[in-house]
Amino acid sequence: HIMRNTCDSLQSVEKRSVRYGAHVIEFRLVRRDRRTLEIAGEPDASVVVVAPAQAALEAGDAKVRPRAAWIRRPQRYFMQFLPSTPVRRYLAGETHLYLGRQHRLKIAEGDPEAVKVARGFIHVTTRCPDRPSSVEALVEGWYRERAHRKFAERLEINLRRFADPEAHRPKGLIVRKIKRRWGSMSAAGRLLLNLRLIEAPATAIDYVITHELCHVVEPNHGQKFFSLLTRVMPDWERRKQHLERIMA
Repeated sequence: HIMRNTCDSLQSVEKRSVRYGAHVIEFRLVRRDRRTLEIAGEPDASVVVVAPAQAALEAGDAKVRPRAAWIRRPQRYFMQFLPSTPVRRYLAGETHLYLGRQHRLKIAEGDPEAVKVARGFIHVTTRCPDRPSSVEALVEGWYRERAHRKFAERLEINLRRFADPEAHRPKGLIVRKIKRRWGSMSAAGRLLLNLRLIEAPATAIDYVITHELCHVVEPNHGQKFFSLLTRVMPDWERRKQHLERIMA
């Protein structure tokens, strides 16, 4: 298909794939007005090959195939940040995660409408108990309110891991439903956390927050970044694995 970039010039984008052992590596071949051909791995674990406008389709394949092993390494790293998307049902008795623990929905008719958690249950009071969309709106609103409060609390706690906490303080905290990452730190210093992270245990939330706080001073995933992360959170790999396991 044809798409327009920010410079208002035309570029074509085609989906391609090559096989590497048991894996199929899919990539986007982007044609632009340029002379050289380059390859890049994206934070969403996708691969992009940027080629001259007149390059043959096979040129992208030839670029990717010998670099397949190199591509798989960053893909495996970025995959840890790609949350799965479970099917959610908002009926009585269905289980939902909150801070790493399963809670059953208990739905009752009543007014005012409210949501609270107690003794392994998420209690929902609604004027429309037989309408799942109404229950969903209430539960998702409750999750969002809890996420804003909990993430702000954990942010302050995790800032204390650093010798100079204020040097790592983000310019702002944004909570949003995102498909591709658990969190990110923008170039402007704003911390973005996935709303779904409120379902994870506090130890995993702390890992994601601390990971992103390291990016305030070390934007890339280089040796300095991992040295800093290991220094302030020596057990970060165990926490990461726990996050992946419980949120799979």
